[in-house]
Parts: sequence; C-alpha cells; structure tokens
Amino acid sequence: MAQRNQNNSTVTLKDRLRALRNLPAFFKLVWQAGPGMMLTNILLRFAKASIPFLLLYIGKLIIDRVVQLSTGNALFAATEVWKLVGVEFALAILSDGLTRAITLIDSLLGDLFANHTSVRIMQHAAQLDLDQFEDAVFYDKLERARQQTVGRTILLSQVMSQVQDLITIAFLAAGLIVFNPWLILLLIVTILPAFLGESYFNDQTYALSRRQTPQRRELDYLRYIGASDETAKEIKMFSLAGFITDRFKVLSDKFYVDNKRISINRSLWGTFFALLGSIGYYGAYIFIIRQTVAGALSIGELTFLAGSFRQLRTLLESILSRFTAVSQGAIYLTDFFDFFEIKPKIHNADKPRPFPDPIITGFTFDNVGFKYLHTERWANRNLNFTLHPNEKLALVGENGAGKSTLVKLLARLYDPTEGRILLDGYDLREYDLNDLRKHIGIIFQDFLRYQMTFSQNIAAGNIDEQTNEELIKRSATQSLADELAKKLPGGYEQMLGRRFAEGVELSGGEWQKVAIARAYMRDAQLIILDEPTSALDARAEFQVFERFTELTRGKMAVLISHRFSTVRMADRIIVLDKGEIVEIGSHQELLKKAGRYAELFELQAIGYQ
Repeated sequence: MAQRNQNNSTVTLKDRLRALRNLPAFFKLVWQAGPGMMLTNILLRFAKASIPFLLLYIGKLIIDRVVQLSTGNALFAATEVWKLVGVEFALAILSDGLTRAITLIDSLLGDLFANHTSVRIMQHAAQLDLDQFEDAVFYDKLERARQQTVGRTILLSQVMSQVQDLITIAFLAAGLIVFNPWLILLLIVTILPAFLGESYFNDQTYALSRRQTPQRRELDYLRYIGASDETAKEIKMFSLAGFITDRFKVLSDKFYVDNKRISINRSLWGTFFALLGSIGYYGAYIFIIRQTVAGALSIGELTFLAGSFRQLRTLLESILSRFTAVSQGAIYLTDFFDFFEIKPKIHNADKPRPFPDPIITGFTFDNVGFKYLHTERWANRNLNFTLHPNEKLALVGENGAGKSTLVKLLARLYDPTEGRILLDGYDLREYDLNDLRKHIGIIFQDFLRYQMTFSQNIAAGNIDEQTNEELIKRSATQSLADELAKKLPGGYEQMLGRRFAEGVELSGGEWQKVAIARAYMRDAQLIILDEPTSALDARAEFQVFERFTELTRGKMAVLISHRFSTVRMADRIIVLDKGEIVEIGSHQELLKKAGRYAELFELQAIGYQ
C-alpha cells in the first residue's frame, strides 16, 4: 500500500486492490500452519457450494410433480415424489454436516495460524536491534503486527467463503440467465449502493483504528498498572487509582464517541441501502409471478426462480460486503508484513571471525561515539581506552552519564554511531555475533524477574544448559542464591512471582542473587555486572564481591556501581560525565588527582559519617 496513504490513514479503491496482493503470502502462512487441514477445508467448501442450487432444483421438481399429481396429469408414480423428498432431506443433512465441519476446521486452522504467526513475530523480534525496541514508531508497528495474529484468522474464512459463494452464484445465475438475463442486471444495480456504502464506512473504521494505535497502547498500559501485583503497592501508597482511572475514562470515552459516530452513520445508511435491495427483489418477484400467471412458467419454476433470485441477492450482498472486509483485512495484513520488513542493522559479517579463546590484547574503544534514534544528544562520545585480559574495570558516574550504554556497546547490543570497537585488533563487527555474546556474561540493573521456577530463572543465563542441574546449583552457590533455594518450599522447582498459583515472591535482594547466578551459568571470558548489589545489604554485598573476585580471576570484568566500597576493588576506574571519559586510573591514583572521582568519593563518604 502506498506510504502516503498509510501515513495519512486514508484508503482508496486502488489501495484496496493493491492490498489484495498480500493474500498469496497470507495463504502461504496458513498453509505452513496446517497444510492437511487447509486442503480439507477447500474440498469441503467446494462440496458445500453446490448444495443450494441442488436443493432449489429438487424443490422445483417436487412442486411440479405434486401439482401434476393433484390435477391427475402425472405420467409417473407418487413414489417418485417421495424419492425426491428423500434426496432433498439427505442434501439438507449433508449441508448441515458440511457447515459444522467447515466451522470446526476454520476454528482449528485459525488457532494454528495464530500460534504460527505469534512464533514468527517472536522469532523476528529476537533478531531486531535493541535501539529499535526503544523507538515508539517501531512499537506501534509491533503492536499492529501482534493484533494481526488473532484478528486476521477470520480473513481465511472470509476469503474461502467468498470463493464458495462465487461457485454457488455461478450455479444459481445460470438458471436466471436462461430465464431472463435482465434480472441479474436488476440485482446488481440494487446491491451496488450498499457495497459502496459499506466500503466507505469500513475505510473510516480502518483510518480511525490506525490513528488510535498509540492511544490504545496507553489504554492497555493504564489497564495493566491499574490492576497489577507489580504496581499495587505504589498505587495504594500514593493514591494513584483515581488519577489512572480518570485518564483511562478520558481515553476510553473518546474511543467510544468516535466509534459511536461511525456506527450510527453506518446503521442509518445501511437501512436505506437495504430498502433499495428489497425494492429490487420484490420488483423481480412480481415480474416472475406475472409470468407464472400468464402460463409462461410452472409453479415449480416460480419457486425455483424466486428462490434463486432471493439467494443470489443474499449471496451478492454477502460477496460485495465481504469484499470490503477481505480487502480491509488485506490492508491490515500490510501492517503484519511491514513488521517483517524491518531489518536489524546489527548482523553477522558474511564470513565472521571465531571469537578468540583466549583473548590476547583485549577490547579497544577507538574514538567511539553513540546516540540513540531520533535524538541529537550523544549518549557516549570520544571513548578511547582498552580493557585488557584479566583486568577488572569499574565505571563510575552520575545517572545518565552513559555507563550502561557503554557496556551495551561492548556486548554489541548497539553498534557505534562513530568510531569502532576492536577485539584483539579486529573490528567487533567482524566476529560471529552469537559467539561473541556466548563469551560474555552480563547482568543488567533492570534484569527480568521471570515468573518461572527458581531453576529456570537461573538457567536463563545459558538456556542451552537448562537441564544441567549441577551447573545451575553451582551457579546458585557462587551467587549465594543456593541459601535461598534451601528456604523455598519447592526448592529449585519453586515457582517464583505471584502471577501463577503457588508462586512465591522474593525480595529485591533475593531476586538480585538469582540474577547474578545467571552470569555464572556461562564460561564467559568477560563478565559485566550493572549495579549488581544495589538491593543487597552490606554483609551480602561483601560476600558477593568476595566470591566475584575469586570467580573473575583470569577473566575480564566490567563493573558498574555507585558504591565506592565496591568500585575500589577494580584494577582501573573510568569516570564518565555526559557520556565522555573525564578520568581514568586506579582508586588511589584518582584520589590523588583530587578531581571528579575524589569529589564523588568524598560526597559519599560524608553520607556514611
């Protein structure tokens, strides 16, 4: 679909026809989700399409034969009538069975499609860059793509029903054309206005839906924080319930008013167009009756033609209306496929280098700078230093100084906007991306608290080893999380968090020990800890770093912390301010300089006096 029309949320007939190009790719996905079920669906619908014509024709034969029997002009036995009734009954039973089978298969195939596409979205999202997830425009696309996994499953049924009805129309139209082709023209003329009206209001609905995407995400967010175990304490403590519900009411009421306006107009115009269709139908009906009275048609032919005309009207209305829905669904599919057109900027080289084992010279930042999407402010700039093998490096600075961004660059979650990062003399971009990240153990300050078992929470650090109980328990011991496991009712199989039944919530410090255990799940050459002890008490912090010092012997380590009692264990300390390095050296060297580090150290020391 044209980019201009997408951005302006307007849809033209040309856009609709162009959007139908999405259908082959859509059906390819459906086929991948359930090929056998898809083929069965097609065959059943083809069989169902012929039944309306057969029922009407057999009904015509029954009526004509009954009339002949009643007038004594029949040249056949009465048993023939009962045979025809039996055939009609069998067709009615078959039609009902086919309808139920098609509905069942549509439902099952829809579930398979939703599951298949949800997996595809998660797989594609996993390949995208971290900074793309931090972009609001990207999130709108992701949200619209998610909606299509379930919302578009009905499109399959709509398109298949469209084909089924077209086959039925071909059978029924043949009878009307033989009798009088003008009836078909009358039918189309009376139905066309309803089709155009339905198309217009569907366009309005689509345009409104696209405009509302950011606000709908806010609505979902408000719905979540207004009733969540994670937010309940602050909502109660700060009496935020009124503020959140008021904001929710403002947004939801606005959605209601906008939708109400379109719905009312659609209903009023729909009533008018339905009246036109009824006038056309009864005009044809009167014409057929007059032909029957004049002796040109039999009673059976009257019922056949009237029934055919009635069903054709219903089917044509359905097809024209469904065309709007199908093209609308195809337009929505553009949102789905657009998401898969988003490509990561960070990817493997054509012939990636294997990660060096062991690292010889270390990581070198060569005039590295980085800024986020849609901003002119540099998060980091003019970074020049080397992280040597076996070295412990600490990063210090106020909030927003660029510490976390620096370690994300080191793990290649971001690529530098300018400059380059070298590993043993080669650009980091030349190394295999997965290999690089496997050799780095990193725990972020905002680590995830998985609503899973204690064991799975630790195994998240190296999910390939999720069945390695020995490694999981050793990692827990190294992070002091093993003592916590002994206290839990279910031990390592205890469900954590309150989302699921029998789950146990941990304190912030307990969660942090679990998170630190993830870093020990990998035999990494580089370990990065971003504020690893912020939720620990003094004793636990001392124990963690006592273990940390032992476990990082012979390895590189990067530590971010605001606690100078922790930072001083590092071989060198980098002081960042506004994304740039202002000082670098050991704890003692920086104190002697009496610069920024010494100032921050003294300020913290005063707080402990």
